[in-house]
Amino acid sequence: MLVTREEVIVAPFAGLLFSVSATAIISEQWDSLTVLEEYAAFATIVIIGACQTWLVFRGLLIGRLPLAWSKAGLVALERGQISGQHGALECFEKAWDLEEEHLNPMAWVALQRIHKFLGNNSEANHWSNRLSESGGEDAVAKEWIEAIESALSSQERPSEEE
Repeated sequence: MLVTREEVIVAPFAGLLFSVSATAIISEQWDSLTVLEEYAAFATIVIIGACQTWLVFRGLLIGRLPLAWSKAGLVALERGQISGQHGALECFEKAWDLEEEHLNPMAWVALQRIHKFLGNNSEANHWSNRLSESGGEDAVAKEWIEAIESALSSQERPSEEE
């Protein structure tokens, strides 16, 4: 399932089956429960339903973390937040993953461009080497590179004193 990405479909349905099954088992025994047990059973059903809803929205709407970190990095870069907590550098450093290797060059080209922009040549060379190991800039969509460069060109270059 990890290769075909079918867990996105299987996991919510498995959770739904669990929720429905637990509710059915509790509802079959409802007549024999005391008042306190009815409240506990109702609370259990609500908690299971809430957890299932949260898991579905977390998995389906938020999606994969590396892609989410890449998107967050681009947004941070466009806002001018290059470094610091929740800055573009932090986001792109979290955006590469061994499971989703096709996303790695996207993060690496962004890190290479940002460090080059900041004047950190050794870091820029490190990320450039990582990028060249995975196919170079040809492995990245031109639109992504243009978006990174466009966001950086709207930033002020840091002075040599910083």
